[in-house]
Amino acid sequence: MDNTVFAGRRERLRPFLREGGPSALLVTLDADRFYLSGFELHDAQINESSGCLLITADGRDLLCTDRRFADAAARLWDENDIVVYRGDGLKDINALLKDRVSGEVGFTPSALSVEAFEVIGAGVRMRDAGNPVADLRIIKDDDEIGKLENACRLNRELMRKLPALARPGLTEAALAWEIERFWRERGAEELAFPSIVAVDGNAALPHAVPGHTEITDACCLLVDAGCRLDGYCSDQTRTLWIGDKPDALFTSDLQLVREAQERALRGIRPGMTAREVYGIAASFLEAAGVLNLFTHALGHGIGLQTHEAPSLNESSEVILRPGMVLTVEPGLYRRGRYGIRWEHMALVTEDGARIL
Repeated sequence: MDNTVFAGRRERLRPFLREGGPSALLVTLDADRFYLSGFELHDAQINESSGCLLITADGRDLLCTDRRFADAAARLWDENDIVVYRGDGLKDINALLKDRVSGEVGFTPSALSVEAFEVIGAGVRMRDAGNPVADLRIIKDDDEIGKLENACRLNRELMRKLPALARPGLTEAALAWEIERFWRERGAEELAFPSIVAVDGNAALPHAVPGHTEITDACCLLVDAGCRLDGYCSDQTRTLWIGDKPDALFTSDLQLVREAQERALRGIRPGMTAREVYGIAASFLEAAGVLNLFTHALGHGIGLQTHEAPSLNESSEVILRPGMVLTVEPGLYRRGRYGIRWEHMALVTEDGARIL
C-alpha cells in the first residue's frame, strides 16, 4: 500500500492531539501500529513487541523497534525518524519520551501491560487516551473494504466446498487441517484464527477446539473458519447435517438461527445502536422460546483483527455508521447434543447492510 495512505491516517489522529488531547500518543497495539505505518502486523511473539509508534501533535512521528526489525522499518519509514533500541526496549522508550515529549503522553490501557507501563511511564506524565486509533479503524475505507471482500470471497469458496471436504471418518482435527491447506493453496497468508470444527455435542461449545471426534454419516457439523488475505480477515460459520435424514429438532433450530440472522441483517441501519441490532435477533429467538440457548453477542467488527469494535451485544451503545464491517452470527447451543451457528460478514451502507 502507498505510504501516503498510512501518513493520511496519522494526520487524521492529529486533531485529537491538538484539541485538548495529550501532546503525543504512544501506539503499542500491533494492529494499530500496522494501520498507521504499514509496519509489522503481528508482534514477533506473544511476550515480545516488534515496536511501537510515537505520534506527535507537531507531526514528527517516530517508529521504534529493535535491531531485528531495523531493515524492515527502513523500507517503510524515514531512517531519521526510526528509533532502534540498543538495550532494554522499555527503558529506551522511557528515555525517548522524557527527551521528546514535554507534555502528556497518551496511551491505550488495553494495549499496555502494567509491567510495561511502570517502566515506560516512570517519570513521564502518562494519560489514559482511550483508543483513538480504534475509533479510526472502525470505519473501513474503500481499499480496506476491497480487501475484506476478497478475503470473504475466498471464505465463501471454502464453505461451498465444505460438504465435499467433510467426509465421514475424518476427524475434526483432520478437517481443520484440510481447511488450512485450502487457504494456503489459494494465496492466504495465514488463518485469521484457529479453525473451529466441531461434531455433535462438541459444537455446543462456541469455541470448540478440533479433536479426534470423527464425522459420521449422521451428525451435526459446525465449522467456523477464516483466513487472512492481504492483511485483512474473513470469518464465517456454517452448520451442516451430514447425512440424508437430519434430526428434526436440529432442522427446526437451524431455521430459527437463519431467520434470526436474516431479520438482523434486514434491520441494520446507520444510526442504530449495536444493542438494537442484537435486540432484533434476541427478540425473535425469545418469541420462539429459545433465547436461553443463545449465549453470546450477535457479532463483532472485523478488519485487521478478527474481533474489532463494535461488539453487537445487549449493552453496547455504539452507533452504527456506513463503512463499518460486522459479522452477524446468532447461534443456539444444546448442551451434549449439538450447537448451531450461521455467520455472514456485512458492510453497513448508507441505507442498510450489504452481505460481503
